[in-house]
Amino acid sequence: MQRCRNLIVVFGDQLDHQSAAFQGFDQARDLIWMAEVAGEATHVRSHKMRIALFLSAMRHFATELKAKGNPLEYRKLDAKDNLGTLATELSAAVAKFGPERIVAVEPGEFRVEQMLKQLAAETRITLEIRADRHFFCQRDEFAAWAKERRELRMEFFYREMRKKHRVLLENGDPVGGKWNFDSENRGSFGKSGPRDIRPPRQFAPDEITGEVLASVEARFGDHPGSLEHFDLPVTAADAELALADFIEHRLPGFGAFQDAMWTGEPFLFHSRISAALNLKLLNPRRVVAAAEKAYFRGHAPLAAVEGFIRQILGWREYVRGIYWAYMPGYLAMNALEARESLPDFFWDGKTEMNCLRETIGQTLEYGYAHHIQRLMVTGLFALLFGVDPVEVHHWYLAIYYDAVEWVELPNTAGMSQFSDGGIMASKPYAATGKYISRMSNYCAGCKYKPEDSTGEKACPFTTLYWDFLLRHQERLLKNPRMAMQVRNLARLSPDKKKEIRAAALRIRETTPKGGY
Repeated sequence: MQRCRNLIVVFGDQLDHQSAAFQGFDQARDLIWMAEVAGEATHVRSHKMRIALFLSAMRHFATELKAKGNPLEYRKLDAKDNLGTLATELSAAVAKFGPERIVAVEPGEFRVEQMLKQLAAETRITLEIRADRHFFCQRDEFAAWAKERRELRMEFFYREMRKKHRVLLENGDPVGGKWNFDSENRGSFGKSGPRDIRPPRQFAPDEITGEVLASVEARFGDHPGSLEHFDLPVTAADAELALADFIEHRLPGFGAFQDAMWTGEPFLFHSRISAALNLKLLNPRRVVAAAEKAYFRGHAPLAAVEGFIRQILGWREYVRGIYWAYMPGYLAMNALEARESLPDFFWDGKTEMNCLRETIGQTLEYGYAHHIQRLMVTGLFALLFGVDPVEVHHWYLAIYYDAVEWVELPNTAGMSQFSDGGIMASKPYAATGKYISRMSNYCAGCKYKPEDSTGEKACPFTTLYWDFLLRHQERLLKNPRMAMQVRNLARLSPDKKKEIRAAALRIRETTPKGGY
């Protein structure tokens, strides 16, 4: 092929036909470039579902591009001359096509953006990185907002987004008289368990997806997880159907039970559209508008709709802003000086703690867990155990099919592990096993008692919680939101404290770790 004017780089999480990368695209002079590379599956030891989702969605997107008559250089994973990394493949494409300019939308990882800049510098080719207009809030806009504030609390950012984009407003004021209905969205199912929940719409693998599943199993068969339940939307059209299914059947119950958990129920009232959003198959404006419409037509209660919109317009935009405002240093933060290796059971689910067995087992089977399972089961245990936050980050990035670093790292390091010392969260999300007992039925099937901190039946979460407070009490006493919890240490006798510390040490010493 002759030399091209612009080499349009499209990464696997940028599958948007309205992408800024295509602005000014000339089919006669420009070329689109996409590549599947093993390095992106092994950079962290990715779940098979994650690998398959990205590859299938990419191939479907490439098919759609070709159907529009767009010139495309698409590098398949199993091509004999595939060089294995984005950097080497893109470098080869630059040498082959000699573009005047490389054009890309802002990547979802600092690492990938640095690769683009380094390649452009080495080849002395102009690099144009365009703003990702998929998002409500641009990176420079968030940076300007953050610069004016001492504390970067999501709630205040969310209110600004609501006002700017005129979401759930009446005459400039929040619908219902307040911005946040979170206090109404903390329900549990009770002893009877969840009822009348319609499972998410399933999408049977077509020929393209079938080929991908076979390729992933053959090449990455030793990676964690299963492909047995691959039924995800991999096109924009199917993503729209998934959104409509959620709005119609689960949004009305989402609010009250968004934090609840139940054995054998991986999806409950959740949307299961995060991956479609993060791969850009689904525009967040469409999602917010659909939820808002559901409220105004009387289909879903305000608390459910506001809670869901807050996740999209508030939390999702906020964590992206945090990521780009603090990288690359954000990854290295370790405010609590956590140094333990990740327990081996995070990779195989083999533990006697039923909540972790259920959550990790579900994660390995589906590549999915909802936000409370991630924050208050797997994340909570890692926090209390004292796992190095980089190891926790690598696990979350690898194991969930919706994981892209811009959204995963702040959620893991900042919200879950408090490794940023409070940039994101106003306090560590530390709790005993009683929280899990209250929000699920996991404890009913467990050998441990959530109320016990020591003894034969002591719940490791509860033991490690009190040990966490003891280890960090000086720091935590300075935090107004943690002071009451830390003051509860005063009701423990010196002997009880000594017993808790010894029990926590035994848990750490007898938990296999560092084997994966």
